[in-house]
Amino acid sequence: MLLPWWWELGDPCAWTGQGRGTRRMSPATTGTFLLTVYTIFSKVHSDRNVYPSAGVLFVHVLEREYFKGEFPPYPKPGEISNDPITFNTNLMGYPDRPGWLRYIQRTPYSDGVLYGSPTAENVGKPTIIEITAYNRRTFETARHNLIINIMSAEDFPLPYQAEFFIKNMNVEEMLASEVLGDFLGAVKNVWQPERLNAINITSALDRGGRVPLPINDMKEGVYVMVGADVPFSSCLREVENPQNQLRCSQEMEPVITCDKKFRTQFYIDWCKISLVDKTKQVSTYQEVIRGEGILPDGGEYKPPSDSLKSRDYYTDFLITLAVPSAVALVLFLILAYIMCCRREGVEKRNMQTPDIQLVHHSAIQKSTKELRDMSKNREIAWPLSTLPVFHPVTGEIIPPLHTDSYDSTNMPLMQTQQNLPHQTQIPQQQTTGKWYP
Repeated sequence: MLLPWWWELGDPCAWTGQGRGTRRMSPATTGTFLLTVYTIFSKVHSDRNVYPSAGVLFVHVLEREYFKGEFPPYPKPGEISNDPITFNTNLMGYPDRPGWLRYIQRTPYSDGVLYGSPTAENVGKPTIIEITAYNRRTFETARHNLIINIMSAEDFPLPYQAEFFIKNMNVEEMLASEVLGDFLGAVKNVWQPERLNAINITSALDRGGRVPLPINDMKEGVYVMVGADVPFSSCLREVENPQNQLRCSQEMEPVITCDKKFRTQFYIDWCKISLVDKTKQVSTYQEVIRGEGILPDGGEYKPPSDSLKSRDYYTDFLITLAVPSAVALVLFLILAYIMCCRREGVEKRNMQTPDIQLVHHSAIQKSTKELRDMSKNREIAWPLSTLPVFHPVTGEIIPPLHTDSYDSTNMPLMQTQQNLPHQTQIPQQQTTGKWYP
């Protein structure tokens, strides 16, 4: 019988109500108990303590059913409520979570999941995660604390690590204990290791993948990294063959003999598998050879003391504000003197102008005024181009208005139609009946 691959202390899947004893187990592939702890929770508001191992996948489920009892009106026993609830998680005192911890919740009607792979740097340091639940119907909130105590693992890190890309799974589906246990079981059948652990799970969207189309059964994909203590099997090494590498470069599916053991439930992209052998990794550190262009080591950096000396800003004020303001004021006074005090008036100008020039100017101004008054009283006539050329009744050509001997030099450019000879009024068409000429 394949047991759940982990039970963690304080997991909402493992306890409800007033709290009960919980157990943490190693992955199902090992089948051995690592730690047994019994804890009694007096209230639902008590902090939860979990004990993940460094380098091993950590999963914590935030169940909506557990937080429903926090929001009024409190449901009665047996009563079902389906309020939309969302969660916000952050490190205590900070706006976000630690770098190794991620959170996902698809909809307000699904459970939230905290997952990630703890690092060895945080071993022995308790990490307090604040969990705030929001009821989207009543706008009520509830807060709990999750205390993560990272423990060191004796077999960390596992020397042989393989990362698989599963195309037909989302990250929250892969985090389920049954699904992940089935995948580790399939990997164990192919790899045959003594110890096998899930190291990390990453969504394809976090690796730069695109959101899939809104089509049924379209998944975003998930990367699953596992580690073992034995070298890679021949089946996993088949992806490194030149033939399979050529097929991957041509965007063709490679030929893997053990693919049928995964195909029943998991569709693996074998072109994206990554095999890492930490036993063969050579340190890339190189000793720096000092030469031209490399400064000598100046020792450790010594920051300035916390007590800073007071600085006098009076001189800076004079240079930046007082001096430019004084210069602008002087220029303004000079310009005002030139424009106002040195201005020549009209009387002074007339006194310096000869009388004959003033008479000529007055005569020109008077003539201009008379012309403007005459132009205002002139009647505006229609242009000749608007007059009819043919008689509207007989159709005969209208003779010219003036004879050839007529002096047209004194004829105005515009004439009114009332004074024109041979002009016939064009009859208007009646609205009813027929019109006869």
